[in-house]
Amino acid sequence: MNILHAIILGLIQGLTEFIPISSTAHLTLYAHFTGLISPQNPEEWTTFMAVIQMGTLVSVLWYFRQDIYSIVKSFITENLGTSRKSFSQQNHNARLGWYIIMGTVPIVAVGLLAKDIIRGNLTKDPFVIASALIILAIILFFVEKKATFSKSMNTIELKDSLFVGFIQCLALIPGSSRSGTTITAGLLRGFTRESAARFSFLLSIPAIAGSGIFELKDVIGNFTSENAVLLLVATIVSGLSGYWAIAFLLKFLKTHSMIVFIVYRILLGLMIFAITF
Repeated sequence: MNILHAIILGLIQGLTEFIPISSTAHLTLYAHFTGLISPQNPEEWTTFMAVIQMGTLVSVLWYFRQDIYSIVKSFITENLGTSRKSFSQQNHNARLGWYIIMGTVPIVAVGLLAKDIIRGNLTKDPFVIASALIILAIILFFVEKKATFSKSMNTIELKDSLFVGFIQCLALIPGSSRSGTTITAGLLRGFTRESAARFSFLLSIPAIAGSGIFELKDVIGNFTSENAVLLLVATIVSGLSGYWAIAFLLKFLKTHSMIVFIVYRILLGLMIFAITF
């Protein structure tokens, strides 16, 4: 890998982490076609992807910094402070903190149980990636047709967050897309497109942080000055492009449907099948 690869991979990660077209699919496909994935050590690629996600973690933390401050402040005050309240009496921000925590539990459990599969060759298989791209696109198409778009962030409930959290586990399948699965789940629960995306982004914070921290130990054990620079460059670029992607998608979904992403996913999946099989 060279510096140009690092920049391109950072751009791909940042732009596709939050737009529902699968960052893992795009990163892995680029790596396949440029020979960056070692068949003997596929876990190295999984580690690289997880670590450069930390750039997109910074972008979502910065974009939602005011929301996060309000959530954390209310959560601490109403759960740990002297004015502790029961869950039903807590304000929206405090309960939203619980929703994010509870919505994260499923992917943590499944991710730990399936970590060897996730880090193996199966999750780099073009057939798996292409299939997931197309299948979720079809599901999202029908969800768009049936969605009521009646719920906002202010009316989210615990059962909504648990449902979105369980569906987020499908994001462990490369090509499905973490944002794609969680936005689809939000639409199934009746969220507006913008609210589904906003909750998806907030829910991504512990998932991305946990994945990056879990894999970081392997990077530290194999640190050289060269791969440290490449990782740093890719991570910075992913953070900058990720911030733009968040702002773009939230604005886009105020007035547009998901159809453009549905079509893109299907075309990309078909292209992968045509090229690799």
